[in-house]
Amino acid sequence: MSLQQPRKPNLLESMACGGLAAAFAVNFTHPIELVKTRMQASGGTIGGTISGVMKNEGVLSFWKGLPFAYGRELSYTSVKLGAYAPVRNLLGAGEDSPDAPFYLKFLAGALTGGVGSVIGNPFDVCKTLAQTNTDKGTSLIGLVSNMMRDQGIAGFYRGVEVNIIRACILNATKMGVYDVTKGYVTETTGWSRKDIKTSFASAFVAGFFMTVTVAPSDMIRTKLMNQPTDAKLYNGFVDCAQKTVAEGGVLSLWRGFIPIWARFAPQATLQLLTIEVIYNNMGFSGI
Repeated sequence: MSLQQPRKPNLLESMACGGLAAAFAVNFTHPIELVKTRMQASGGTIGGTISGVMKNEGVLSFWKGLPFAYGRELSYTSVKLGAYAPVRNLLGAGEDSPDAPFYLKFLAGALTGGVGSVIGNPFDVCKTLAQTNTDKGTSLIGLVSNMMRDQGIAGFYRGVEVNIIRACILNATKMGVYDVTKGYVTETTGWSRKDIKTSFASAFVAGFFMTVTVAPSDMIRTKLMNQPTDAKLYNGFVDCAQKTVAEGGVLSLWRGFIPIWARFAPQATLQLLTIEVIYNNMGFSGI
Protein backbone atom coordinates (compact mmCIF):
# COMPACT_ATOMS: atom_id res chain seq x y z
CA MET A 1 0.00 0.00 0.00
CA SER A 2 1.51 3.35 -1.03
CA LEU A 3 1.88 6.20 1.39
CA GLN A 4 -0.28 9.23 0.79
CA GLN A 5 1.70 11.96 -0.92
CA PRO A 6 1.68 15.42 0.68
CA ARG A 7 -0.61 17.86 -1.08
CA LYS A 8 -0.06 21.53 -1.80
CA PRO A 9 -2.03 23.76 0.59
CA ASN A 10 -4.46 26.22 -0.92
CA LEU A 11 -4.01 29.95 -0.44
CA LEU A 12 -6.12 30.29 2.72
CA GLU A 13 -4.57 27.21 4.35
CA SER A 14 -1.07 28.44 3.58
CA MET A 15 -1.81 31.95 4.89
CA ALA A 16 -3.23 30.52 8.11
CA CYS A 17 -0.07 28.45 8.60
CA GLY A 18 2.12 31.48 7.89
CA GLY A 19 0.26 33.68 10.37
CA LEU A 20 0.45 31.09 13.15
CA ALA A 21 4.16 30.49 12.53
CA ALA A 22 4.92 34.22 12.63
CA ALA A 23 2.83 34.85 15.76
CA PHE A 24 4.74 32.09 17.55
CA ALA A 25 8.16 33.39 16.48
CA VAL A 26 7.51 37.03 17.45
CA ASN A 27 7.29 36.12 21.14
CA PHE A 28 11.01 35.42 21.08
CA THR A 29 12.21 38.10 18.64
CA HIS A 30 10.16 41.10 19.83
CA PRO A 31 12.72 42.25 22.47
CA ILE A 32 15.46 42.28 19.82
CA GLU A 33 13.28 44.37 17.52
CA LEU A 34 12.53 46.84 20.32
CA VAL A 35 16.27 47.40 20.81
CA LYS A 36 16.75 47.79 17.05
CA THR A 37 13.88 50.28 16.78
CA ARG A 38 15.12 52.33 19.76
CA MET A 39 18.61 52.46 18.23
CA GLN A 40 17.31 53.64 14.87
CA ALA A 41 15.13 56.31 16.49
CA SER A 42 17.73 57.63 18.93
CA GLY A 43 21.09 56.78 17.35
CA GLY A 44 22.24 55.05 20.54
CA THR A 45 24.45 51.98 20.93
CA ILE A 46 23.34 48.42 21.63
CA GLY A 47 24.71 48.37 25.16
CA GLY A 48 23.41 51.83 26.04
CA THR A 49 19.96 51.07 24.65
CA ILE A 50 19.60 47.77 26.53
CA SER A 51 20.87 49.16 29.82
CA GLY A 52 18.68 52.26 29.47
CA VAL A 53 15.54 50.17 28.94
CA MET A 54 16.42 47.90 31.87
CA LYS A 55 17.17 50.80 34.23
CA ASN A 56 14.33 53.15 33.33
CA GLU A 57 11.50 50.86 32.24
CA GLY A 58 12.14 47.32 33.47
CA VAL A 59 12.49 43.93 31.82
CA LEU A 60 8.87 43.62 30.69
CA SER A 61 9.20 46.79 28.62
CA PHE A 62 11.22 44.79 26.07
CA TRP A 63 7.84 43.36 25.05
CA LYS A 64 6.20 46.78 24.60
CA GLY A 65 3.81 46.74 21.66
CA LEU A 66 3.53 42.94 21.54
CA PRO A 67 -0.27 43.01 20.94
CA PHE A 68 0.35 45.18 17.85
CA ALA A 69 3.11 42.77 16.80
CA TYR A 70 0.60 39.91 16.93
CA GLY A 71 -1.75 41.93 14.73
CA ARG A 72 1.07 42.62 12.31
CA GLU A 73 2.13 38.98 12.06
CA LEU A 74 -1.44 37.71 11.64
CA SER A 75 -2.07 40.21 8.83
CA TYR A 76 1.17 41.20 7.08
CA THR A 77 3.20 38.04 7.64
CA SER A 78 0.32 35.66 6.96
CA VAL A 79 0.36 37.08 3.42
CA LYS A 80 4.10 37.52 2.84
CA LEU A 81 5.03 34.12 4.30
CA GLY A 82 1.90 32.04 3.84
CA ALA A 83 0.95 33.19 0.35
CA TYR A 84 4.47 32.82 -1.04
CA ALA A 85 4.30 29.13 -2.03
CA PRO A 86 0.87 29.36 -3.75
CA VAL A 87 1.93 32.50 -5.67
CA ARG A 88 5.30 30.95 -6.57
CA ASN A 89 3.52 27.85 -7.86
CA LEU A 90 1.08 30.03 -9.83
CA LEU A 91 4.06 31.73 -11.49
CA GLY A 92 5.42 28.33 -12.48
CA ALA A 93 8.44 28.28 -10.17
CA GLY A 94 7.40 25.53 -7.72
CA GLU A 95 9.16 22.30 -6.76
CA ASP A 96 7.78 20.59 -9.85
CA SER A 97 9.47 23.21 -12.08
CA PRO A 98 13.18 22.89 -11.19
CA ASP A 99 14.29 24.65 -14.37
CA ALA A 100 12.17 27.77 -13.75
CA PRO A 101 14.26 30.99 -13.60
CA PHE A 102 15.21 31.95 -10.06
CA TYR A 103 13.90 35.50 -10.45
CA LEU A 104 10.33 34.16 -10.43
CA LYS A 105 10.86 33.08 -6.80
CA PHE A 106 12.03 36.62 -5.95
CA LEU A 107 9.04 38.04 -7.84
CA ALA A 108 6.65 35.88 -5.80
CA GLY A 109 8.30 37.12 -2.61
CA ALA A 110 8.09 40.75 -3.71
CA LEU A 111 4.41 40.47 -4.65
CA THR A 112 3.30 38.83 -1.41
CA GLY A 113 5.49 41.13 0.67
CA GLY A 114 4.13 44.27 -0.98
CA VAL A 115 0.48 43.26 -0.59
CA GLY A 116 1.01 42.15 3.00
CA SER A 117 2.69 45.44 3.94
CA VAL A 118 -0.35 47.47 2.91
CA ILE A 119 -2.64 45.27 5.01
CA GLY A 120 -0.36 45.33 8.06
CA ASN A 121 0.79 48.99 7.94
CA PRO A 122 -1.56 50.23 10.75
CA PHE A 123 -0.21 47.56 13.10
CA ASP A 124 3.34 48.46 12.05
CA VAL A 125 2.81 52.12 12.90
CA CYS A 126 1.26 51.33 16.29
CA LYS A 127 3.99 48.81 17.10
CA THR A 128 6.74 51.31 16.29
CA LEU A 129 5.13 54.03 18.42
CA ALA A 130 4.66 51.58 21.29
CA GLN A 131 8.25 50.35 21.13
CA THR A 132 9.69 53.87 21.20
CA ASN A 133 7.27 55.10 23.87
CA THR A 134 9.17 55.84 27.10
CA ASP A 135 6.24 57.53 28.83
CA LYS A 136 4.86 55.06 31.37
CA GLY A 137 1.67 57.12 31.56
CA THR A 138 0.73 56.54 27.92
CA SER A 139 -1.07 53.24 27.30
CA LEU A 140 -1.46 51.32 24.05
CA ILE A 141 -5.03 52.58 23.79
CA GLY A 142 -3.75 56.10 24.43
CA LEU A 143 -1.30 55.85 21.51
CA VAL A 144 -4.06 54.76 19.14
CA SER A 145 -6.41 57.48 20.44
CA ASN A 146 -3.76 60.17 20.01
CA MET A 147 -3.13 59.09 16.43
CA MET A 148 -6.84 59.15 15.58
CA ARG A 149 -7.24 62.57 17.22
CA ASP A 150 -4.24 64.17 15.51
CA GLN A 151 -4.12 62.54 12.06
CA GLY A 152 -7.17 60.34 11.59
CA ILE A 153 -7.07 57.08 9.64
CA ALA A 154 -4.35 58.47 7.35
CA GLY A 155 -1.96 58.50 10.30
CA PHE A 156 -2.01 54.73 10.44
CA TYR A 157 -0.70 54.64 6.88
CA ARG A 158 2.26 56.96 7.46
CA GLY A 159 5.35 55.46 5.89
CA VAL A 160 3.29 53.06 3.76
CA GLU A 161 5.36 53.86 0.66
CA VAL A 162 8.66 52.89 2.25
CA ASN A 163 6.96 49.98 3.99
CA ILE A 164 5.91 48.58 0.61
CA ILE A 165 9.45 49.06 -0.76
CA ARG A 166 10.94 47.47 2.34
CA ALA A 167 8.50 44.55 2.27
CA CYS A 168 9.12 43.84 -1.41
CA ILE A 169 12.90 43.85 -0.91
CA LEU A 170 12.70 41.89 2.36
CA ASN A 171 10.36 39.16 1.21
CA ALA A 172 11.94 38.82 -2.23
CA THR A 173 15.30 38.31 -0.52
CA LYS A 174 13.99 36.17 2.33
CA MET A 175 11.81 33.76 0.37
CA GLY A 176 13.88 33.81 -2.82
CA VAL A 177 17.18 33.12 -1.06
CA TYR A 178 15.53 30.54 1.21
CA ASP A 179 13.98 28.71 -1.73
CA VAL A 180 17.12 28.79 -3.88
CA THR A 181 19.33 27.79 -0.95
CA LYS A 182 17.08 24.82 -0.18
CA GLY A 183 17.67 23.57 -3.72
CA TYR A 184 21.42 24.05 -3.38
CA VAL A 185 21.53 22.30 0.03
CA THR A 186 19.57 19.30 -1.20
CA GLU A 187 21.85 18.94 -4.23
CA THR A 188 25.11 19.19 -2.26
CA THR A 189 24.21 17.29 0.92
CA GLY A 190 21.61 14.77 -0.18
CA TRP A 191 19.19 16.03 2.48
CA SER A 192 15.55 16.26 1.40
CA ARG A 193 13.76 19.60 1.08
CA LYS A 194 11.56 18.62 4.02
CA ASP A 195 14.54 17.80 6.28
CA ILE A 196 14.71 20.15 9.27
CA LYS A 197 18.46 20.60 8.68
CA THR A 198 17.78 21.86 5.16
CA SER A 199 15.25 24.38 6.44
CA PHE A 200 17.53 25.58 9.25
CA ALA A 201 20.58 26.13 7.01
CA SER A 202 18.53 27.84 4.30
CA ALA A 203 16.71 30.12 6.77
CA PHE A 204 19.97 31.24 8.39
CA VAL A 205 21.48 32.18 5.01
CA ALA A 206 18.28 34.06 4.09
CA GLY A 207 18.43 36.00 7.37
CA PHE A 208 21.86 37.41 6.57
CA PHE A 209 21.01 38.55 3.05
CA MET A 210 17.74 40.05 4.30
CA THR A 211 19.69 42.26 6.69
CA VAL A 212 22.08 43.51 4.01
CA THR A 213 19.33 44.48 1.56
CA VAL A 214 16.66 45.71 3.97
CA ALA A 215 18.58 47.74 6.60
CA PRO A 216 18.40 51.13 4.75
CA SER A 217 14.64 50.98 4.09
CA ASP A 218 14.11 49.65 7.61
CA MET A 219 15.88 52.70 9.05
CA ILE A 220 13.80 55.14 6.98
CA ARG A 221 10.58 53.30 7.78
CA THR A 222 11.29 53.52 11.52
CA LYS A 223 11.93 57.27 11.30
CA LEU A 224 8.76 57.93 9.29
CA MET A 225 6.57 55.82 11.56
CA ASN A 226 8.12 57.21 14.73
CA GLN A 227 7.22 60.84 14.00
CA PRO A 228 5.12 62.44 16.78
CA THR A 229 1.40 62.08 16.18
CA ASP A 230 1.03 65.88 16.26
CA ALA A 231 4.02 66.72 14.03
CA LYS A 232 5.45 65.92 10.60
CA LEU A 233 9.25 65.82 10.50
CA TYR A 234 9.71 64.39 7.01
CA ASN A 235 7.98 64.93 3.69
CA GLY A 236 8.03 61.30 2.65
CA PHE A 237 10.60 58.64 1.82
CA VAL A 238 13.06 60.73 -0.22
CA ASP A 239 13.12 63.65 2.23
CA CYS A 240 13.72 61.29 5.16
CA ALA A 241 16.53 59.50 3.31
CA GLN A 242 18.22 62.79 2.36
CA LYS A 243 18.05 64.16 5.91
CA THR A 244 19.30 60.90 7.40
CA VAL A 245 22.32 60.82 5.08
CA ALA A 246 22.99 64.54 5.63
CA GLU A 247 22.99 64.04 9.40
CA GLY A 248 24.98 60.83 9.68
CA GLY A 249 26.41 59.90 6.28
CA VAL A 250 25.50 57.02 3.97
CA LEU A 251 26.56 54.34 6.45
CA SER A 252 24.00 55.66 8.96
CA LEU A 253 21.37 53.93 6.81
CA TRP A 254 22.79 50.65 8.16
CA ARG A 255 22.70 51.81 11.80
CA GLY A 256 21.50 48.95 13.97
CA PHE A 257 22.83 46.33 11.53
CA ILE A 258 23.81 43.91 14.31
CA PRO A 259 20.46 43.98 16.15
CA ILE A 260 18.64 43.85 12.80
CA TRP A 261 20.62 40.72 11.91
CA ALA A 262 20.17 39.41 15.45
CA ARG A 263 16.43 39.75 14.87
CA PHE A 264 16.20 38.66 11.23
CA ALA A 265 18.33 35.52 11.54
CA PRO A 266 16.37 33.91 14.41
CA GLN A 267 13.07 35.36 13.21
CA ALA A 268 13.48 33.98 9.70
CA THR A 269 14.68 30.67 11.10
CA LEU A 270 11.84 30.37 13.63
CA GLN A 271 9.17 31.43 11.15
CA LEU A 272 10.33 29.16 8.36
CA LEU A 273 11.03 26.17 10.60
CA THR A 274 7.64 26.58 12.29
CA ILE A 275 5.71 26.82 9.04
CA GLU A 276 7.56 23.78 7.67
CA VAL A 277 6.66 21.82 10.84
CA ILE A 278 3.02 22.92 10.54
CA TYR A 279 3.00 21.91 6.86
CA ASN A 280 4.40 18.48 7.75
CA ASN A 281 1.86 17.91 10.52
CA MET A 282 -0.98 18.98 8.24
CA GLY A 283 0.19 16.67 5.45
CA PHE A 284 1.13 19.59 3.17
CA SER A 285 4.16 19.81 0.89
CA GLY A 286 6.75 22.30 2.13
CA ILE A 287 8.05 25.55 0.68
